[in-house]
Amino acid sequence: MSLTAHELRVLDLVAHGYTHEEIARQLFTTPKGITPTVNRAMRKLGAANAPHAVFLACQAGLLDGRPRRHGDHAGFAAHRYRGEEPCEACWEGERAYRRGRKAARKAAREATEAHAA
Repeated sequence: MSLTAHELRVLDLVAHGYTHEEIARQLFTTPKGITPTVNRAMRKLGAANAPHAVFLACQAGLLDGRPRRHGDHAGFAAHRYRGEEPCEACWEGERAYRRGRKAARKAAREATEAHAA
């Protein structure tokens, strides 16, 4: 069973660290509509959870055409899911991911404060 374009898009956004609320805003739907899509993709891929689904989709080259095992957030999550200590490339990818998410939260907070003023 193959993934639909919508399921791939949602998994890609999950892989980039977006929450269900953020994904819903980008796709003009509700967060309650995202959860069944993620669950359907997980079932199709045989994944135990969303990070595992991202890993399997990346490993299969479904998200961007290249395996994403090492050096990024999905690779880090895959190591953790398998009970492994992440490799240095995955740790660096995770640190970059966390810096990016922190910067995005700060920018959103500043934009909200500027708008309120």
